[in-house]
Amino acid sequence: MSLFLFGRKTVTAGLMEWKKGNTFGMAAYGSYGLFWFSFAALLILPMLGLAKDTGGAGAMAAYLALWGLFTLILFIGSLKMSRALQFVLGTLALVFFLEAAGAGTSTGMFTIIAGYVGVISGLAAIYTALGPVLNDIYGKTIAPLG
Repeated sequence: MSLFLFGRKTVTAGLMEWKKGNTFGMAAYGSYGLFWFSFAALLILPMLGLAKDTGGAGAMAAYLALWGLFTLILFIGSLKMSRALQFVLGTLALVFFLEAAGAGTSTGMFTIIAGYVGVISGLAAIYTALGPVLNDIYGKTIAPLG
């Protein structure tokens, strides 16, 4: 799913945003699409014997923490945008930092909490993505985005 759904779909959305002149959307969608490709490669290629392990838990923790930092910067950029998008990016940054803490400390509780926060973030992302569609279809605010 990370390669064929999340990665490909999100990179495509980034290209569509670039064509519309939306730098923020292009940076966010394009980057997260490439995140899914790179994350899948980090996990799958060593299992297939096509690459060496990247250095274990510390390397994965650093990788996830950097994505958390990137997401935090996008969150700051979203402060002039909808509350729904702010919520998505804020919770997603928290997911990355919790996952980094889990990978770096091998403490399962961080990963479990990240999973719950990730579900909330994912549901918020679905709402944020479908809200404008529903609002457009009905010609009025059905899903307020703030």
